[in-house]
Amino acid sequence: MNPRIDYLKDKVSTLTMMPGVYLMKDSTGKIIYVGKAKALKNRVSSYFRENAGHNEKVRQMVLHVYDFDYIVTDSEFEALVLECSLIKQYNPKYNILLKDGKGYHYIKVSEEPFPRITAEKMKSEDGQLLGPYTSSFVVRQAVDEANKIFQLPTCHRKFPQEFKKARPCLNYHIKQCMGVCRGKVSKGEYRQIIEQAVDFIKKGNQDTVAALKQQMETAAEELNFELAAQLRDRITAIERVSASQKVILSEEKEQDVIAFAQNYHVGCASVLKFRGGRLVDKDDIMLGDILQLDETKREFLTQYYSAGDPPPKLVVIDDAFEDMELVEQYFTGLAGKKVRIFVPQKGEQRKLVLMALSNANEKLLQRTSRTGKEVVALDELGKMLGLVSPPDYIEAYDISNMGESARVAGMVTFVKGKPYRAGYKRFAIKGFEGQDDYASMQEVIRRRFNRYFEEKDRTGEGFGRLPDLILLDGGKGHVAAVLPVIAEFGLSVPVFGMVKDSRHRTRAIAKDGGEISFSSKQAAFHFVTNVQDEVHRFAISYQQKVHSRESFALKLRECEGIGEKKAAALLKVFRSKSELKAASLEQLAETAKLSPEKAAVLKKFIEEKI
Repeated sequence: MNPRIDYLKDKVSTLTMMPGVYLMKDSTGKIIYVGKAKALKNRVSSYFRENAGHNEKVRQMVLHVYDFDYIVTDSEFEALVLECSLIKQYNPKYNILLKDGKGYHYIKVSEEPFPRITAEKMKSEDGQLLGPYTSSFVVRQAVDEANKIFQLPTCHRKFPQEFKKARPCLNYHIKQCMGVCRGKVSKGEYRQIIEQAVDFIKKGNQDTVAALKQQMETAAEELNFELAAQLRDRITAIERVSASQKVILSEEKEQDVIAFAQNYHVGCASVLKFRGGRLVDKDDIMLGDILQLDETKREFLTQYYSAGDPPPKLVVIDDAFEDMELVEQYFTGLAGKKVRIFVPQKGEQRKLVLMALSNANEKLLQRTSRTGKEVVALDELGKMLGLVSPPDYIEAYDISNMGESARVAGMVTFVKGKPYRAGYKRFAIKGFEGQDDYASMQEVIRRRFNRYFEEKDRTGEGFGRLPDLILLDGGKGHVAAVLPVIAEFGLSVPVFGMVKDSRHRTRAIAKDGGEISFSSKQAAFHFVTNVQDEVHRFAISYQQKVHSRESFALKLRECEGIGEKKAAALLKVFRSKSELKAASLEQLAETAKLSPEKAAVLKKFIEEKI
């Protein structure tokens, strides 16, 4: 909990209900978050309420807030514009920061007597460049389509130097090249075709087809039937490509289609850019940790268009958000013309939104190294347990003992749905005598959170990180035993149990005072089963190891002169029978603090009895 929470609450109580911008600051005075509010008092106070249900990023931000400042504005729109300006100025840690670290791609029309159209990764000084584009796929596709439709050469021959020096290649025979190498196409004719190809890339298929049809009709009226036939073939080629790739076409000529995807707290925005009714570019932007999706959408949209090209007249978005009308007003000012933000529910536009959403999800899966199965499982689990967001960092605990001896606990960690071996921990139960699973679990959890307060400022990892969810191998009794321990530390961490049936298979999830049942067909069921099996395996393996060492120690104590402490000292150095048998008299004497005579007795005992 933030030690300044009382001061912050008192300061919030004096705030106005007017709109404005608030600036959260850390102990050094650095601005770590900038936000906009319709009513400053209501918005800022929401951060400092108890049990506010914040996600981990909000909790971390609130934990580091030392003080805050605010600027009152006359309207919510003024607050939006000011928020955008301040985020650019201060680059606060907890805001969405759009960094221009992406690579750009270009379409190049070379400077040659017979120019080529190629896809380029680097901006060159010579030739005509179209772009920049952020999507290499869109660039390659546009170049391939233009070259095929207009039958442009893609070989490495130089023209006119290599006219008629070799037979035409395969592309000519399959009608994907006009055969410039034959020397029968003039520079003027070729230049005209190149211009048509560039227009096709710039304006899309609709305008190009209309222009070609007009040229074809003119050629036919002038009885130039050969040219008319060539133009007809180009129109047919464009229509054929359009029919096979409808996904890149849109009835709306100028629009951006934007969708947001979120895995845990990490987000991604995908922007599909349509110009002339044709997809001309795609931009996937990782958003880092997300505080709240509504705020993220507003921050992203205002920053994205204020930092680059102004928005087109139509911006299609996957879902409505709170400040959509204000952002629409802001866009209109940026573009100098009316801009509309539209949320489609069906039809072609909805299909394009789903396409953008698919791109955003794919980018997230690549970055988070998770399968779709893991995403679904954690989303289901988060909703089932009533969590604010899917759990990113999960800890699971199991107690294992053999009677009153070898009492241990195992802790396993799952990060982003995958086992995180570096986070596995073992505990030897030592706070009391006897066998008591509830008391054992309380001891383990208390030791774990003591370590949290020791390490949180130093590492922020391992024990220094708070889990998003704790799962206990046990029922509601285990949950009820552990919750008061966590409350002692002033923390709020969701705790649930994993209940097994009579055949030791996962049956339900236990909560404080009841159970949550789930179907074996759910992805969450299989995930929880895997967690329960893994923590049980880990705890049992440690218990068996401890039991084996205790049996070994008891055996050593049968030797004259070897008590509990000397046996423990020996096993601390010599961890196996083979190591113990290989030890010299001097090593045994030094480790167990024995005289040479007693060391010789021990050596003989080990050789004969161990």
